[in-house]
Amino acid sequence: MAKTTQVFGSWPSVISAELITRAAPSLNFLQSQGDNLFWVEGRPWDAGRSVIMCRGSDGKIRDLLKPPYSHHSKVHEYGGMAYVADETSLYFVNAADQCIYHLDLEVDSEPKAITEPGLRFADLVLNATQQQLIAVGEKHHQDREPENFIAAINIASGELSILASGADFYAYPRISPNNKKLCWIQWQHPDMPWDSTQLWQAELSENGLAELCLVAGGDGSQAIFQPSWSPDNQLFYVSDKNNWWNICSASGLPVLTKDAEFATPLWQFGMSTYDFIDTNTIGCLWTDQGQWHSGFIDIPSGELTEAENRYSSLEAACCHQGRLYMVAGAAALANQIVGIDRDGQVKSIYAPSTLDLDETDIAQPESLFFPSANGEQVHGFFYPPTNKNFCGPADRLPPVIVLCHGGPTGATTSGLNLKIQFWTNRGFAVIDINYRGSTGFGRDYRQALTNAWGVKDVEDTQYAIEYLAGQQKIDPQRCLIRGGSAGGYTVLSALTFTDTFKAGASLYGIGDLETLATDTHKFESRYLDRLIGPYPERRDIYIQRSPIHHAKGLNCPVIFLQGLEDKVVPPNQAEMMVKLIEDKGIKVEYVTFPDEGHGFRKANNIIRAMEAELAFYQDVFELEAKD
Repeated sequence: MAKTTQVFGSWPSVISAELITRAAPSLNFLQSQGDNLFWVEGRPWDAGRSVIMCRGSDGKIRDLLKPPYSHHSKVHEYGGMAYVADETSLYFVNAADQCIYHLDLEVDSEPKAITEPGLRFADLVLNATQQQLIAVGEKHHQDREPENFIAAINIASGELSILASGADFYAYPRISPNNKKLCWIQWQHPDMPWDSTQLWQAELSENGLAELCLVAGGDGSQAIFQPSWSPDNQLFYVSDKNNWWNICSASGLPVLTKDAEFATPLWQFGMSTYDFIDTNTIGCLWTDQGQWHSGFIDIPSGELTEAENRYSSLEAACCHQGRLYMVAGAAALANQIVGIDRDGQVKSIYAPSTLDLDETDIAQPESLFFPSANGEQVHGFFYPPTNKNFCGPADRLPPVIVLCHGGPTGATTSGLNLKIQFWTNRGFAVIDINYRGSTGFGRDYRQALTNAWGVKDVEDTQYAIEYLAGQQKIDPQRCLIRGGSAGGYTVLSALTFTDTFKAGASLYGIGDLETLATDTHKFESRYLDRLIGPYPERRDIYIQRSPIHHAKGLNCPVIFLQGLEDKVVPPNQAEMMVKLIEDKGIKVEYVTFPDEGHGFRKANNIIRAMEAELAFYQDVFELEAKD
């Protein structure tokens, strides 16, 4: 059937904001315990609740948390995995009060609090021998920054004892299978966990820890990720000491050497890219040139066997009953939980998406590299406008939206992202950039933003436009830019210091680096030391690169979307920028969400945010809305 010709950016679309909130719930944090496989499902339509789910030996799947309980930790503000289970019990951190709760899995009962309000916990593990939980703890103070530590919590009494303290941050407390040793990673200001971390281990006894030993990371030159014990009590971890995040044994030698990344930046607790099938076999995930892969490593030989399949976006590795399980998706396939055995057989066990879209309505990403000024190659995924019923005029090129991921130490993938398809199905092109400083391309690429945030990332948005315009893929006169958090800073910097873009959207973004350096949470309070320079010693650079101080350069419309409970990027960042733009008489919109923090979890807020942004762009380009 012939397509109807209609102006780019105004096409009717079946991908509504409401569909995005209900069609594909988020999945993460797989755990295997005995015959059971657990994971966490995020549900925007259910007041943003995160529900722990379980698949038993009979293959049946059930919710373990009834309303109003929700799995969520506020340690480091970003939280992460905050539950652990055995055959009969579930222990989890509840979002509302940050207490650890116990739920009996054998009877229909209400969860019971083990800890008292006042402390935060994450990264729980169960010490069955001592009948205690071991977790990363966080205590907040009125007059100084929060205190982090590794704690042991008596399950029966809730009594807490400190196992390790003194470092600024901790993660991955893990007990060896024989219950004799505990390992963990720790790091200090001003490092972030992808800059420099230390791996420690100690003997675990009734009296706490003994014979503490620094295993790796003493020289500050490597970032260590996900220490894990093999079934025969050998310690493994991921290190980037040779530029690439590769899996190593406790001796420090790589299990195999590959120019690929077997890790991701540790923004949340419990992130996992590998696990043990057995003593000699590791099931693993890795990213190479922006694409994710899965497979198995034979530890004695170091041989890697890739599992060929249709998935290109993978996370949350967990081995269970001889299979490697993970959250897997692809460009036209919503995330699901799949298991892969060593013969390459793939089994999907949970696919909650209710998405029913024609694949001809889904834009397929093109992985591409484009040159920067000094010849460095920058990566991105390009999505063309795609709609089974509509096409643009033959003599016109589409407007383009440049996406800037958060972090900035982070990455974008090629998995199905309905928030991208929302735009492409309406006739916008999208370029999702892994600007210099992103992960997945080695330590050197990741550190390219050292002292250069607000410079190289902004340049890369311009290089992307130049490249795509040269390829006749987009209209360089109709360029938009959007991003959240750190990506919002790139947005505001690009709008202020360049004339490439006609409008932009900042979602909980940063306009004043100086304010951020003095008014953010502990985890990121020294992040800017590397990205910008030490504060206040280099206050001049903070002022030089802050859009708030260069209002004369910002001369195009901007929409700001901001959660009023945001502790990471406080609302005053957006409010200062809004006033500045209003005073110049430039079109600006400020959309606030009183019940949201850093990022939007609730369905009604996600819908409102996306619809407001769409209406803003269509107004800027004078596109008649056809939905």
